Amino acid sequence: MKIIMNKKSVTDLRNWFTGYVNTFKYNDPELQRNIDIKREHTERVTEEIINIGKQLGLNDNELNLAEIIALFHDIGRFEQYNTYKTFSDHKSEDHAELGIKILTKYNVLGNLDEEIQNLILCSINYHNKPSLPTGETETCLFYSRLIRDADKLDIWRVVTGYYHRKNGRRNVALELELPDTPDISGEVYKTLMNRQIVDMKHVKNLNDIKLLQAGWIYDISFKPTLYLVKERRYLEMIREALPESTEIDEIFDSIYRTSYYAG
Repeated sequence: MKIIMNKKSVTDLRNWFTGYVNTFKYNDPELQRNIDIKREHTERVTEEIINIGKQLGLNDNELNLAEIIALFHDIGRFEQYNTYKTFSDHKSEDHAELGIKILTKYNVLGNLDEEIQNLILCSINYHNKPSLPTGETETCLFYSRLIRDADKLDIWRVVTGYYHRKNGRRNVALELELPDTPDISGEVYKTLMNRQIVDMKHVKNLNDIKLLQAGWIYDISFKPTLYLVKERRYLEMIREALPESTEIDEIFDSIYRTSYYAG
């Protein structure tokens, strides 16, 4: 599939994004802070996806498409938080599917070719799923992998910064309203020891979500992403934010020994 995507389209869609996000304004500083977190996350993911894409040798049209996918990958988060006051898909609705509804409702992509529209929506739809399907086109799967890598890079940046915060102030939205109890789920342990991705339904507490995030290393698709994970020490920082535990040590020993990380 030949990708045609000019910079004017990116500029127009960025302007729409800015106008849309600006409709979510709160007098409550805590509510506004969480909207700002997602807006800033989106901006950084666009930077990450362009960086990865350049290292993979994408041309300007392909980079422009990647930027638009990153721009809208979390567009559903703003309405999700506005309606439910949570970022937990389990407690509200799937934010990728909600984002597709919003883009469709406002015909945001209407000036683009239909094939390109479908490719953007396909990539957004799969960016947060536990795994990718086998029945999609290679182009859809490529851009889905690209946004999944870029998204994880910045989520790791956000959560490791939060776990090592100096002020000790908790943000329950970032913690997905999970309890901060000392144990870990047996299903989370078993899944990670099998070097598989943890299903959110098995996550019971804050330790589990940290381990789920560490286990994302098994879902990284591109070498430039893996290099950045190691350079930035995201997994080590997650381990430092977890309690001393034989089971947790075993999980990280397995992660560090796997070809995903050891290279």
